[in-house]
Amino acid sequence: MEVLKFKTTIKCMGCVTNVTPFLNKVAGEDNWEVDIQNPEKILQVEVEQDVTATDIIKAIQEAGYKAEPVQ
Repeated sequence: MEVLKFKTTIKCMGCVTNVTPFLNKVAGEDNWEVDIQNPEKILQVEVEQDVTATDIIKAIQEAGYKAEPVQ
């Protein structure tokens, strides 16, 4: 498994609730978390080899938020 990190516009637990079905579909339930206490709202995702950063970003965008990879 690989861990991908993203800076997001997910700001609160309501936002997390909104993105949950989208991220669960792409990354799987319990394979991701958003640190809403961090000023950059970091999303950390454990992915299988067939899931890319682009897939995660697309899922976030479908939910109405933005994400960009963090190195």
